[in-house]
Amino acid sequence: MVRFPPGQTLLIDADDTLWQNNVYFERAIASFISYLNHHEYSPAEVRHALNEQERETILGHGYGLASFTRSLVATYERLSPGPVTEHNLLRVRSFARTIAEQEIELLPGVAEALPQLAARHRLILMTKGDQAEQADKLTRSGLSSHFYAVEIVAEKDPATYHAVIARHELAAHTSWMIGNSIKSDINPALAAGLHAVFLFHKDTWILEHAALATPGPGLHLLEFDSFRTLLTVF
Repeated sequence: MVRFPPGQTLLIDADDTLWQNNVYFERAIASFISYLNHHEYSPAEVRHALNEQERETILGHGYGLASFTRSLVATYERLSPGPVTEHNLLRVRSFARTIAEQEIELLPGVAEALPQLAARHRLILMTKGDQAEQADKLTRSGLSSHFYAVEIVAEKDPATYHAVIARHELAAHTSWMIGNSIKSDINPALAAGLHAVFLFHKDTWILEHAALATPGPGLHLLEFDSFRTLLTVF
């Protein structure tokens, strides 16, 4: 396997690339579906309704815990088999609050590999979501000192990547996006002319699933299943 020389710029995703994230949302969703205990709709149908509500909520309110809470409440109000009371809604909101109470759990290999990568390359954290939430996660993770810069963006699309490339004067032939989301980390980065590394995570959010794009001429697309494997190429 090719080993790339020092001096690369590595844009690194945060949630489910550096630390666990979606697994806590999945647990909250499982609790929500159990609480709803619908007799007309199956758990899969309730989950589908929640997914569609999340897509709609994101358009108006972006990503983050507040947006997720809105989606839970809206789905409950729409599907509840009985009267919706303030007590019910407090319970629904409590499922989302369990996520905020989670400690930061670094993924295997991150604590060991990230300092080594930072010693050889320029690292930029690039994550999407609520500004305050993501900044707080980074602070609590203890990883912030390894990053040259931090980009917390509303959406990861080709236009956003082009803006980051321009802002940091990145050379496309030595710049990479590394993350677990094909939809947000890999395909739009390739479309913007960056190399990419897809880090598989079994619990990646369903709304981030997509088919891998084909890299353009001269672009590299690597696929790994662990963060520490990055040390074999960078």
